[in-house]
Amino acid sequence: MRTARLRTAHPVLWAGWAALAAGAVLCVVGWYGVSGERYAERQLPYLASCTVPGAALIVAGAVLLAHGRGAVAATRVEELYGLLVAAEPAGPDGPGPAAGAPVAVSGEMLRVPGGTLWHRADCPLVEGKAEAVPVDAKLVTDGGLRPCPLCEPAGPADG
Repeated sequence: MRTARLRTAHPVLWAGWAALAAGAVLCVVGWYGVSGERYAERQLPYLASCTVPGAALIVAGAVLLAHGRGAVAATRVEELYGLLVAAEPAGPDGPGPAAGAPVAVSGEMLRVPGGTLWHRADCPLVEGKAEAVPVDAKLVTDGGLRPCPLCEPAGPADG
């Protein structure tokens, strides 16, 4: 997957760098031509034929580079999402949880001080953390804490 991503992103990036280089060369040539002329009417052809197109190429190169880097980032996100979706949980014989099995089943509810979620005691996000404390029902009812999307606990009053 990595080589496919690099092949699709490289032409845009190379085009951006080429446009930047060509624009810089045209600007330097235009500056050199303008600097050798004393009168403004003799400087205008250099400005019109070198400096203005050079500046336009520099802008176009910057846009292409920004688009190419954005495309690379988007393909990386798509690749990571594909890996996440393709990762199936192991079956009952494997080391992972069975398909459809809950991640956590404990009835005890915990939270981490400073956190915004409450969890089951055997949730992987709080399991083994010494700083995890029992959930205060007032925080839950006031809306100060939300249920963990991973272990999906019922409210303290529900179960």
